[in-house]
Amino acid sequence: MTPQDLSGVLAEMKGRHAEVERQLSDPKIYSDRTLCRKLSRERGRLEAFFQLYDDWSRALRELAGNHEMLQTEQDESLRQLIASDTAELEGKIAQAEKQLGAMLLPPDPNDARNTIVEIRPAAGGEEAALFAGSMFRLYTKYAERRGWKFELLDLSESELGGVKEATFSLSGDDVFSRMKFESGVHRVQRVPVTEASGRIHTSTITVSVLPEAEEMDDIVLSPDDLEISTFRSSGPGGQNVNRTDSAVRIVHKPSGITVASQQERSQIRNREIALRILKSKLLEIRQREEARKHADSKRQQVGTGDRSERIRTYNFPQSRCTDHRFGVSVYDLPGLMEGNLDLILDPVLEEEGRKNLESVLKGE
Repeated sequence: MTPQDLSGVLAEMKGRHAEVERQLSDPKIYSDRTLCRKLSRERGRLEAFFQLYDDWSRALRELAGNHEMLQTEQDESLRQLIASDTAELEGKIAQAEKQLGAMLLPPDPNDARNTIVEIRPAAGGEEAALFAGSMFRLYTKYAERRGWKFELLDLSESELGGVKEATFSLSGDDVFSRMKFESGVHRVQRVPVTEASGRIHTSTITVSVLPEAEEMDDIVLSPDDLEISTFRSSGPGGQNVNRTDSAVRIVHKPSGITVASQQERSQIRNREIALRILKSKLLEIRQREEARKHADSKRQQVGTGDRSERIRTYNFPQSRCTDHRFGVSVYDLPGLMEGNLDLILDPVLEEEGRKNLESVLKGE
């Protein structure tokens, strides 16, 4: 790939940058905080692309110069220095091209949002619940690694210490842009602790990653559309079990969506959490409907796809984790399960960037 290959894209981006600068220079724009924030983010993204593009172009020129010098240079010590510098430049160029591919992907409007994550067992009974608990622990540790704020919204445990359902929010840099790849069906192949004969079982869980609704989304909930009830918290280890009717369940009658929260002692706090989850679910529905209206868009939002899709397999006997969407496998399952989710997410993001760069170069 050469700078000439991206000349058309670069011209479009420079034109868009000029338009964004023009809009931000208008004092009237600052009366609309939402639009102002959106344009400021876009300007930052475009300027980061221009800087990366310049660094990549400079490295390509330096590499070409090194190749020319190697054609004529006779001094062996100088040739070794040039060869060492060439290897370093080639590494920088390869990394820059991966980043350029990712940055050429049209930004997901949800990437800057906080997220709400839900984990539920699917097929496999208690073993699925135990794996759901393992994934809940994985995401907790991953959030700690990346410095994200973790907030538990709801948790229901099984008798053997697994998870019947876990709901939590994550906030921080790049939260949704990375976690969106977790949405879907996760399959585990391992010998369950409940299996005495040592046979390998296959179980599944579902993970749902929702962009968290914000005030600017204008998700209006009419009291007439809500059926709110209370009940007593239940489940192993619950501090509030069988004491007060502090848990809250809300049914959104127009959509049929049911949400519940029993994590807090306060009924008021549980109601706030349930409404927060409900608004995010309604936002997801709205965005899916809008996406269907623009089905001809070239953008494929992998992370917000069909939750029934099997996206990943965790094979414990082989210590292998495979992401089926991108054909990526890693062979350090113990490390991944200890919170190093980037072992699989980094190559997934690189592969997505590579495919996008190919599409741009083909003019698709």
